Amino acid sequence: MSVPVLTFFNNKGGVGKTSLAYHLSWMFSDMGQRVVAIDLDPQANLTSAFLPEEQLELLWDDNKLDEAQTIYQCVRPLTEVGDILKPATHRITSRLRLVAGDLSLAGFEDFLSQEWPNSLGSGTLYRPFRVLTAFWQVAQMAAQEHEADLILADVGPNLGAINRSALIGSDHVIIPLAADLFSLQGLRNLGPTLRAWRVDWKKRLSNWPSAQFQLPAGAMSPEGYIVQQHIERLSRPVQAYSKWAERIPAVYRSSVLDEPVKNIWLENDPYCLARLKHYRSLVPMAQEARKPIFKLSAADGAIGSHSYAVLEAREHFKALASQILGRIGMAVNA
Repeated sequence: MSVPVLTFFNNKGGVGKTSLAYHLSWMFSDMGQRVVAIDLDPQANLTSAFLPEEQLELLWDDNKLDEAQTIYQCVRPLTEVGDILKPATHRITSRLRLVAGDLSLAGFEDFLSQEWPNSLGSGTLYRPFRVLTAFWQVAQMAAQEHEADLILADVGPNLGAINRSALIGSDHVIIPLAADLFSLQGLRNLGPTLRAWRVDWKKRLSNWPSAQFQLPAGAMSPEGYIVQQHIERLSRPVQAYSKWAERIPAVYRSSVLDEPVKNIWLENDPYCLARLKHYRSLVPMAQEARKPIFKLSAADGAIGSHSYAVLEAREHFKALASQILGRIGMAVNA
């Protein structure tokens, strides 16, 4: 039985997608889940959030490694005559492991594009499906080794072949948004693309009814959206935020769910999982300390009003994590 994969996805950049994956990986593990985080963004921002620069330098130097310690090193043999390599995950905590990203992953895009039409052919289908599901296979290997309950995937902000393969290996999708025109337009593009990928993958699965290894179902079930990075004044979001935020529920229903548009306010929308405010000065402090904002301490500089913001952030992320676990049918362990 495979481990469920939860992917944070938006083809619009700058919406806090990687920050969400990072913070929720920590929070889920704090709440008792055994988690594997996998960085499928060729920019590798999630990896750089978890690991220090000196470790990244060694990680990306192939000549100094005997094991596949990044996602690209795991799938690179497929570009020649080899097969997927088992990942050497990076221990973050006793419950949290990382499959590191790699800037070289961008070069794998062409192979994915080539094998997509080949998976509908009448010849040998082993290689096309092996390539197209390589990310999912690596994630499941890591999850099995770690005895994980959940896999969290971070992907880049585009609709290319890498993200298509990441999404066909995803059971659940959460869409981070900013309250602006660009996020709304991105949402209008993302919804139909997800539906098309889901349909196209089902066609491919039916083309190989006697698969020689386990394949992902490609459910890509949209579980909701998270609106991020508004700045509050007197505990109320600024006017520009409200203008765009109130348009999100209708666009999400029509574009992502393909449902009739309903007149519903953001605060009453069951698909809105959270509205996370911008924690401003806590962000660079957390980046310097290499830890989530809700784990900052006085030793990191979180004193005075900052200490209260840290406690607030913890409550917000814990509530969000609990809601997500409920949406995807998982129990809170601790």
